[in-house]
Amino acid sequence: MSDQPWTIERIRDALRDPDLAQRFLSEINKAPAHQLLHVFAKWERIAKNRQAAFTENQEIIAREQRGEGPAEGSIDVTERVLEEAARIRSRGAA
Repeated sequence: MSDQPWTIERIRDALRDPDLAQRFLSEINKAPAHQLLHVFAKWERIAKNRQAAFTENQEIIAREQRGEGPAEGSIDVTERVLEEAARIRSRGAA
C-alpha cells in the first residue's frame, strides 16, 4: 500500500477515525484553490504518521501475542505517559 499514490480517499482511510476524517474532508473541501496543495500535504503527513503508528502498534501486539519481549532498542515510556495523563487529569482536562 505504501507505493500507491496518496489520494483524498487514501488519506481519509489512513486516518482511521471518522471525526478526524470528517475534519480532513471539511478542510480540503473548503480550501481555496491556492491552498489545496498545502492542506493536502498537511493531511498527507498526518495520515502517514497515523498509519506508521498503527503498523507499529500491530507489530507490538503480534510480538506480545507470540510471547516475545519488546523489540531491541525499544524504550518503555509507560511511566512517563501515565504521569503526564495524571498531570492532565489533575488540571481538570478531559
